[in-house]
Order: sequence, then C-alpha cells, then structure tokens
Amino acid sequence: MAKKSMVEREKKRERLVKQYAAKRSELNEVIKDQSRPMEERFKATLKLAELPRNSSATRLHNRCQLTGRPHAYYRKLKLSRIMLRELGSLGQIPGLVKSSW
Repeated sequence: MAKKSMVEREKKRERLVKQYAAKRSELNEVIKDQSRPMEERFKATLKLAELPRNSSATRLHNRCQLTGRPHAYYRKLKLSRIMLRELGSLGQIPGLVKSSW
C-alpha cells in the first residue's frame, strides 16, 4: 500500500489539471500562433508560468486504483502487477486465466 500522503497529492494534481486545462490550452494556442505579435505571445508565456506547476498534465503519475502503487502499472487495467496477480488468482478479472504449476 502506498503512502496516504502520496495518493492524496496525486488526487490534488488530477483536480488541478482538470481545473486549469481550458486556461492552459488557450494560452498554449496563443503561444504557438506565429501570426500574433511577439509581445502578446510573450505575455501569454508569462501567464502560463504563473499557473500552478501541478496543473500541468505532465506532472501526473499513473497509480494502481486499489493500492496506489506507482510502479509496475498496467494502463489497460489501471492496476499494479501485484493486484493483477491477486485478482487473477481469485478469478475476478474477466478473460484472465492465470496458470500456476
């Protein structure tokens, strides 16, 4: 089980990313638009820098939905390898056949 504080920190990042997504995309469009004046694009860059760092989507880290484990994460199932093995052994993942010999 992951530390509670790390899981909560990740939830906060997800909330901030969702909250600032529209503003970030607007500013990025202004910055990338070469037809706009240089001063306007520079101001947009400064405004983007003023936004919280944790509102950037690149700061998110995938974590297991059940345990919060950050490593050995399967994106398709949103589980870590340990939980995948446990749930597979219990037969709770449809279509997964776990063999053991």
